[in-house]
Amino acid sequence: MVKKFSKAAAESNKADSNLLATVKESSSHIWLAGLGAFSKAQEEGSKVFEALVKEGTGLQKRFRKFADNQVSDVTNEVSGKITEATSKAAGAWDRLETVFEDRVGRAVGRLGVPTKADITKLTTRVEELTKMVQKLSAGKAPVAAKAAAAAKPAVAKPAAAKPVAAKPAARKPAAKKAAAK
Repeated sequence: MVKKFSKAAAESNKADSNLLATVKESSSHIWLAGLGAFSKAQEEGSKVFEALVKEGTGLQKRFRKFADNQVSDVTNEVSGKITEATSKAAGAWDRLETVFEDRVGRAVGRLGVPTKADITKLTTRVEELTKMVQKLSAGKAPVAAKAAAAAKPAVAKPAAAKPVAAKPAARKPAAKKAAAK
């Protein structure tokens, strides 16, 4: 029996050494495969990195162009809205100004203050009357000069001054255009 155990032990040692060699060889292959993969990754890694950078640059350009277009569209739209709001506000101010001018004009009219049109009309009338007076006085100037020369020798005595009682000045009522309407 001892021989059988020795034989079995020898066979077992042989099988163990075969198993150990197989495991050793497998681990060596695994190690070499890992080194090969690492080397391949290093070689291809820089190429992959460069390809990714190139692709990222292209994407960035597209996104930037898209964003610029969006900003431009929004800017144009907002600018249009601002222009529209400004024109509406200007129209509202113009209407408000017209209403204010009308009300002030009516209030000034009620107080009897002449308007610009009234003053222009009166100025024109005064100029016409001045021209008429000048024409009339130009024709009578020689006659008046002769009459003045004849009246010079006679010196007129001043009349005796009479005391005049002081009267308060009468107040003139304001014109009421509103009542006439």
